[in-house]
Amino acid sequence: MKLGVFTVLYQNFPFEQMLDKVVEMGVEAVELGTGNYPGNKHCDPDQLLEDPPKIKAFKKAVEDRGLTISALSCHGNPLHPDNNFAKQSHDTWRKTVLLAEKLEVPVINVFSGCPGDHPGAKYPNWVTCSWPPEYLEILKWQWEEVVIPYWREEAQFASSHGIHQIAFEMHPGFVVYNPETLLKLREHAGASIGANFDPSHLLWQGIDPVEAIKKLGREKAIFHVHAKDTYMDQANIRVNGVLDTKHYSNILDRSWVFRTVGYGQSEKMWRDIVSALRAVGYDYVLSIEHEDMLASIDEGLSKAIDLLKKLLFKEELPNMWWA
Repeated sequence: MKLGVFTVLYQNFPFEQMLDKVVEMGVEAVELGTGNYPGNKHCDPDQLLEDPPKIKAFKKAVEDRGLTISALSCHGNPLHPDNNFAKQSHDTWRKTVLLAEKLEVPVINVFSGCPGDHPGAKYPNWVTCSWPPEYLEILKWQWEEVVIPYWREEAQFASSHGIHQIAFEMHPGFVVYNPETLLKLREHAGASIGANFDPSHLLWQGIDPVEAIKKLGREKAIFHVHAKDTYMDQANIRVNGVLDTKHYSNILDRSWVFRTVGYGQSEKMWRDIVSALRAVGYDYVLSIEHEDMLASIDEGLSKAIDLLKKLLFKEELPNMWWA
């Protein structure tokens, strides 16, 4: 496996300066935002697609530093009931497909998106319970009329441009938020639907990341991995449970907060995650995503790199000489 970083944390650095920075810190791959929620400070599809020499220079800047691009990321909501928002997300996604084809990047990271509750809705409606019964009616309409038709068509579009790994980050607030919903979409839209496996969003839902890896790994449905941690505040959970709408900055009162790797879950948990990934045949990149309110960018990233470097297996598996 390779150690990578989602470069949005250094979005204020110019592209090549950012590359020099992350190489110096010890990573081997970069995940680049191309728009929507992550922004496109380091990788603007509009600028690159209209200038083939610029694409060539872009690739050379990465390769000359011994890096690879693990994925292009355009997390948005193309299913948003606001047509303008949906179109922007959709257009960015399609441009990202075209750019991934040119850059020969095999993986695109996305959110599934979330529709409203009917064609005239104003805001997305994330259904989290099955009663009262109208919630199941909303869910049925969302999946059958919006989600499946959209991603079935987009999977075909991506495939026509050589992209066969659309990696969905399972994220609450969107219709794909756990292994079950990911595999449901994969069943209907095809094998190019898989996971950008981020344990941080699973942990607070009560999902065991190791078991989730085993479930998705058996289906060959893990295309990319984020390394991000979550701290669970058990005292607050005992009072209010894990659903929490307080701002992330309200650290002391929240039920959970995102942390840099090793500051939410134990080193043993991260060893188990790395081992489970290897057991299911994942041999690609762990891309560090830094969203820790208690650590500076440099220090939080450095601590994640130091821990993960100890945990990653770098050598080929030998024959099982003992059995």
